[in-house]
Amino acid sequence: MLGAFANAFRTPDLRRKLLFVLLIIVIFRAGSQLPAPGVNVGNVEDCINITKEGAGAGLYNLVNLFSGGALLQLTIFALGIMPYITASIILQLLVVVIPRLERLKDEGQSGQTKITQYTRYLTLGLALLQATGIVALARSGNLLQCDKDLLYSNSKSTFLVMVVTMTAGTAVIMWLGELITERGIGNGMSILIFTQVIATFPATMWAVKQQHGWWTFGVVLVIGLALMAAVIFIEQAQRRIPVQYARRMVGSRMFGGSSTYIPLKVNQAGVIPVIFASSLLYLPAMAAQFNQNSSAKWVDWINTYFVKGDHPLYMAAFFLLIVFFTYFYVSITFNPKEVADNMKKYGGFIPGIRAGKPTEDYLSYVLSRITLPGSLYLGLIALIPLIALALINANSNFPFGGTSILIMVGVALDTVKQIESQLQQRNYEGFLR
Repeated sequence: MLGAFANAFRTPDLRRKLLFVLLIIVIFRAGSQLPAPGVNVGNVEDCINITKEGAGAGLYNLVNLFSGGALLQLTIFALGIMPYITASIILQLLVVVIPRLERLKDEGQSGQTKITQYTRYLTLGLALLQATGIVALARSGNLLQCDKDLLYSNSKSTFLVMVVTMTAGTAVIMWLGELITERGIGNGMSILIFTQVIATFPATMWAVKQQHGWWTFGVVLVIGLALMAAVIFIEQAQRRIPVQYARRMVGSRMFGGSSTYIPLKVNQAGVIPVIFASSLLYLPAMAAQFNQNSSAKWVDWINTYFVKGDHPLYMAAFFLLIVFFTYFYVSITFNPKEVADNMKKYGGFIPGIRAGKPTEDYLSYVLSRITLPGSLYLGLIALIPLIALALINANSNFPFGGTSILIMVGVALDTVKQIESQLQQRNYEGFLR
């Protein structure tokens, strides 16, 4: 493998792309460490250390994960890539609901360009809302539930400057991601997400060692490597449905007669259901936090069962929501009727299955059966950090499991495949032997 790395860097074009990606990552991480104007860095660090030991440590876990820890530090890239992820998911859902967006999707590259532009606008809108909420929580002291002032001043000018800075930081992150996609290797946004997730990995592993010693650290490392191998196996697994294309004459030329297949992945939905479920369970915890001074029973009930995440009721709700959202997301992203119609249009058929409605029914049947193990797999992987929280009192950013390991493995596999394909085009043995 080291020889393959050397081959990649010996190729001028590929070396230029890899170095460009590394440069963008350095800029991105630098912005994630630079505090926004008006932030009292010393008090923020003290409050973060206090919060890690408190019950509210996992409240902003999802957003903080995608910001590489920058959210709670109130940096200029505090929002990270989360507004873009949310906007992309919303647009994907709206394409199914709004006919105009569906027509744009069918137009090809020009329509996709317009949808991408809408995604950018929505990202900035969501970033403005999230920045306003985060800065307001920081001013009131509810962000980290700490008595110390997180900002030097609570004036409106400081508030506006911080909101504008964080929103502009999100716009810069979008631009950096698009630069990687255009001039580097791999999907830019995915690589930036990967960078933020990896950024917190050493600190969380070292926290396990400091709290529980070398023995627990070693056990966690071994379990993590086994989980990583299992995730790679499942992420690569797919059901291949054979498709045969009949021969047909177009003018004086013969077309068709080839055989191919439709690859249906076991994990067709990726990490999206985990994000949906985490976001939905985040809402009651956030509502309870805004009503901490209330004597209502529902606030105490949510603080008991739905804040820290180590209660069996929370785990059961999380698991069931992931299973539900997996089926929901697969149903809106893979349309058996559309696939069956396209096959029929171009003379394709599944051996032993008639074209048209029987093909649609067969694809729906296979998809529903293969989605079940995929949804159970996602639910079990997502529960690993919560189980670790309950068993060894690890923090909710447990390095192996949940959203983090799915992102790390998924993005790494995709990037390696792209490097592999570019090396094969240059007649090398490949990136992996």
